[in-house]
Amino acid sequence: MNARWVVATANPHKVDELSALFAGLDVTLVPRPAELAMPEETGNTFLANARLKARAIAQATGEVALADDSGLEVDALGGEPGVFSARWAGVDGAGADAANNAKLLAELEGIHGPNRRARFRSVLVLVAPDGKEVSAEGRVEGFVLDAARGTAGFGYDPLFRPEADNETGRSFAEYAAEEKNAVSHRGRAAARLREALTRLGRLVP
Repeated sequence: MNARWVVATANPHKVDELSALFAGLDVTLVPRPAELAMPEETGNTFLANARLKARAIAQATGEVALADDSGLEVDALGGEPGVFSARWAGVDGAGADAANNAKLLAELEGIHGPNRRARFRSVLVLVAPDGKEVSAEGRVEGFVLDAARGTAGFGYDPLFRPEADNETGRSFAEYAAEEKNAVSHRGRAAARLREALTRLGRLVP
């Protein structure tokens, strides 16, 4: 019997990416109902915010909820934007990615090479209506590029070059979706969540 997880986001890019990452499981991922407001992200860690979102959606819908909280941590900026990655520039909606990327480039002006080290982190939390939960984290090390490259992906992808890809030097926005999912922070978190569910022997916590 096909299970259903409600994803605690209205971002269609995240729903598509997570659906691909959990392909092969007998589960369908659907976005949260549009009329359902998300809780304020008051946590100071990715885990705390993912847990807030998953618990709220599970309680409101009575269904299993999956939440992701992720972001970019830049060493030269003391770990910023971190948990504020999605709203760092104070812009909501369609222009947020461009505004956030512009702010990142401005903040790193005059900082070059290895001093632009950064990492993407993602925490996934799966919560059942009874409150039981499973969580997993993934991360990928890399560097912030001097200029945006590529048109795929979303968020800070055009500015992030994974450290392991020294051969091509591509940004995440120059990766095919399958390539990115295999090495990304969210891909690694999803793989660990799948492993945890396999150990439990079921698709819910």
